[in-house]
Amino acid sequence: MEIHVVERGETLWRITQLYNADINQIALVNQLENLNVLVVGQALVIPELDQEYVVQSGDNLWSIANRLDVTVQELVQANGLTNPNLIYVGELLELPFFPHTVQPGEYLWSIAQRYGVTINQILQANNIESPSLIYPGQTLRIPKGVKPTIEVNAYTTQMNEQGRQEVLALGRNFTYLSPFMYSFREDGSLTEMQDAPIIEAAAANEISPLLVLTNYSGQSFDSDLGAALLRNTDVQDTLITNILQVMREKGYTGLNIDFEYLYPEDRENYNAFLRQVVARLHTEGFSVSTALAPKESADQQGLLYEAHDYRAHGEIVDFIILMTYEWGWAGGEPWAIAPITKMRDVLDYAVTDIPPAKILMGVPLYGRDWRVPWVEGTFAQTVSPVQAVNRAGNYGVEIQYNENYQSPFYHYVDEDGQEHEVWFEDARSMQAKYDLVTDYGLRGVSYWVLGNRFPQNWPVLQNNFTIRKL
Repeated sequence: MEIHVVERGETLWRITQLYNADINQIALVNQLENLNVLVVGQALVIPELDQEYVVQSGDNLWSIANRLDVTVQELVQANGLTNPNLIYVGELLELPFFPHTVQPGEYLWSIAQRYGVTINQILQANNIESPSLIYPGQTLRIPKGVKPTIEVNAYTTQMNEQGRQEVLALGRNFTYLSPFMYSFREDGSLTEMQDAPIIEAAAANEISPLLVLTNYSGQSFDSDLGAALLRNTDVQDTLITNILQVMREKGYTGLNIDFEYLYPEDRENYNAFLRQVVARLHTEGFSVSTALAPKESADQQGLLYEAHDYRAHGEIVDFIILMTYEWGWAGGEPWAIAPITKMRDVLDYAVTDIPPAKILMGVPLYGRDWRVPWVEGTFAQTVSPVQAVNRAGNYGVEIQYNENYQSPFYHYVDEDGQEHEVWFEDARSMQAKYDLVTDYGLRGVSYWVLGNRFPQNWPVLQNNFTIRKL
């Protein structure tokens, strides 16, 4: 897989010539709606012939395996498919092998070294008994190298049929699915959510569903609701009992606690509550995780940050989701949603208090469109990456890329003469984020939020990692 950035005057046909690629495969994996319309600065994923295949209409895994001269089981194993019947048009599949033509003077040892595999792996892949039995002009099947294995969580707010279909289509990419959200009342009772279809879709892809618990009330996180729980152990006992009942009944495998805007004086109360939750849930085999605000130091000021004790959470819970996004938030000035500089600042501190193997780094799947000059009290529109690219095309503007923040952006003027500034994510910005996972040795990533079309993300993710299923 390659990432190509469209230049002025380029056509899709010209791009296929550059990469010796297939125009239909490029169109499918990028979900291009009009093959004749490309936007300057647009990032495209380019599947590599002989190494990758994009599912087309009418395909099934058996027909694909026959076409590529591999077995169904080899395709399943190479792509981590938990359900061979769940493949979708536009989905990128990696071939378990790629071809290499033996050159004069080449030995199996040098070929194995070149591709980072063992001699025995090449021998087995080609049914060759001896390393000496190769010759110039021979085409060998080279097995793909091993990629790092990570865990991936995805939050979803869509409990409808559209949300169910999205989980089915993308589920091979997820370790956990977190339907957002359950809250609680001051008496320790839980709110309700029609999450059964989403949990069933998760099960079809062997995804572990996490019950998300928040201190949400009305239309926002509620500091007083959090205090009512964290300062009353009887209410905590009742709430935990109710959580366990729902988890057993619905098939949740873990609890993800997302308490935000807690009072600073409830910091130790929150830690004590987590210890109680872990003690009770672990005895029944459930995991416990928390979502934490993106702090850059232990003593960072502000209602969002002070009650979140990184070191304590790192010791108490099984893993942590760092919400490393929303710098460019809807009610603030235009900026990258997740500038790589700020993400690094958070991780630099986080790994001093939390084991990296417990950290899922938050990653946004969306962008925002602001009216500029920005006026305090106005709110940006949330857009998907596909909407962002299409909007640039509709207004005839070029997409730019901020190398410092590792994020695409552009400006346009609408029909009423209003100027806009748009920041979003693309294949390049996601690759930069996945590089952080490798650089810091993190457990994985957590997406906020499904429901935004972003076809380029999934092949980039798959190109970097193997996704762990529990």
